[in-house]
Order: sequence, then C-alpha cells, then structure tokens
Amino acid sequence: MKWLKRQLRIGIPRSLAYYSFYPLWKEFLEKLGAEVIVSNATNRKILEDGIKETVNDACVPIKVYHGHVFDLAGRVDYIFAPRMVSADGKSTFCPKFLGLPDMVRFTDVDLPELIDVRYDCSGFPGGQLRFFISVARAIGIRNPFKIVYAALRALRKHKQYQGLLLKGFNPAEALQIIFSRQQQQGINVNKKESDAGRIKKAVIALLGYPYAIYDPFISAGIYDKLIRLGVEVVTFEQIPLHVMRRFSKVLPQNFFWYYSNQVCWAGLYLLERKKFIDGMIHVTAFGCGPDAMVDKTLELEAKSAGVPFLGLSIDEHTGEGGVQTRLEAFVDMLWAKQKQGRAG
Repeated sequence: MKWLKRQLRIGIPRSLAYYSFYPLWKEFLEKLGAEVIVSNATNRKILEDGIKETVNDACVPIKVYHGHVFDLAGRVDYIFAPRMVSADGKSTFCPKFLGLPDMVRFTDVDLPELIDVRYDCSGFPGGQLRFFISVARAIGIRNPFKIVYAALRALRKHKQYQGLLLKGFNPAEALQIIFSRQQQQGINVNKKESDAGRIKKAVIALLGYPYAIYDPFISAGIYDKLIRLGVEVVTFEQIPLHVMRRFSKVLPQNFFWYYSNQVCWAGLYLLERKKFIDGMIHVTAFGCGPDAMVDKTLELEAKSAGVPFLGLSIDEHTGEGGVQTRLEAFVDMLWAKQKQGRAG
C-alpha cells in the first residue's frame, strides 16, 4: 500500500474530547499521511446550526459538537468522530458521548463518511492499539509498521501535551507550542513554573469538563476573565492523575464517568490542601446529569472545608455580562476575605 497522498482530508470537530485528545489524533493521522482539518472556533452560527439538528434535552456542548461537525461538511473526505467509551479502562464517558456518532449520522445534514471507531482502553495497552489499527484500516492503511510508527509518534506527542498542561498551560497555549515550530523558539515552556513565585491576589480552583471551560464561546470566556481579574487559576489538568486517583478511595462510591471522576478527585485534592486555594468555581453545563451530581458533591465538600464555592451553569443563552458580574463579585469577596485575614 502506498503512503497516503495529502489529498485525503480528515476533519476533527473542535469540541468535546478535542481538548483532551486532539494531539493524539492529529499526530497519528498525519503520520499516516492524511491532512487534518479542524473546524472553526465556536461561534454563533456553529451553535445555532447545532441547536437546529440536536435533540432538545441535549446539553450545550453536545449541541455545539453537532455544529462543529456541520462546519466541516463539504471541506473534508472523512469526519473523525470516534465513539468515546473509556480512556482509562475503568470509567466510561457519558451516554451522550457513547451515542454521539449515531446522533450525528442521523441528522438531516449531508455529511461525509464518519470514522466512528470505538475508543476503549479496557485491557490497556491492547485497547488503544486496537483503536489505532481500526482507524488506520478505516482510511485504507493496513501496513503494521506504518501503524505502529504513527501510534508511537502520536503517544509521544500526547505525552508532551499532557506535560505542558501539568505545567499550567491551557490547551490553546499547549497546542501552539507542540504544533508550531516557529512559535516554539520564542516560548519558554517553563514560564508557568517561573510565574508560580509571583504574588497573586487570589488562587482559584476552576473545575469542570475541559470542553466546558476552554471553549471561550460557550463558557463566555470564564478562564480568560479570571486571568484578567488578576487571579491564579488552577485546573484539574495541573494535577498528576496518579495523585488525583488516590482520592478515589475517599468517596463511598466513585462516579461512573471519566471526566466526572477527574473533576471530583481534583476538587477533593485541592480542598484537602485548602491553604493553597482561596476559592473554588465549578463550571457545569445545564442539563448534564453526571455534572449535576459532581456539582453538588463539590459544593458540600467545599462548605465542609470552609472554602468559598461558586457554581456556574452554562447553556446556549449564557451571556458574558452575567458571567462577568458573578466572577467579579466572587473575586471581590475573596479579596475582602484576604484583607480580613491579614488584619486579624
């Protein structure tokens, strides 16, 4: 089989698992010879297109995902829409993740062929290897040496990406560093560590699913707003997984869902070390069943630890003005509390 020509274009929606797995997918597909095209950043049209074709009770990230798929239609030969089952072999993604390829396929929009290979790391590393082989075969690649080479390069790129997230870079910054050689020369990959010694007015744990926090459109720019307010932001990506996983033994019953467990474990870890954070914000998508349970758990645990807590629910009607007002009020309250502590 000849090396794939660059004319084969595969589109990846800029939503949901994109914020966690995009480097893995992009590197693998490109090393097989395909051209990867990402949908445009979320905007009003993408959201409205998704709303038109999605079931009413879906959360806004699912609606946005549909819009991103439609944004790629007509521009690519395949749309990469894996069936996300399990990333750790223990917990699963939420039911809407599991059925997402079918939800997209049965819309009224004319779409290119979907690569809806099952991503299930049960029996790791065999599960991930099966995923790579199935994706390669879906686009006509069967040479085992090419598949293994592409897989190893993808895993290395993914590890590099996760390392940058651990250092405090957000996904947009991390992707710029690992995929833009010109930018790499001018970026200090240790800058987040060097910033740690600076005096901050407040440290806030910003918890939530990556696609709810890092999509600036549906989140009304919560992450960037907090940075502009002069606070230091800590997310669950900055905590090593093996450290968070120890808190799986704290709760009587862990959640069934991959992101829910990570958000909850990170919250428990930070609340145990409450002297390092001044407050906690949990961003949840309206209508998300798993997230509703995570939100209540974190609220109760924060109250027990005496850490100020703010729950922010986002949907297609969320406005930047309302979010800005609530964030400013929360940060002002933390500053006032700090001043009282110093005065006491």
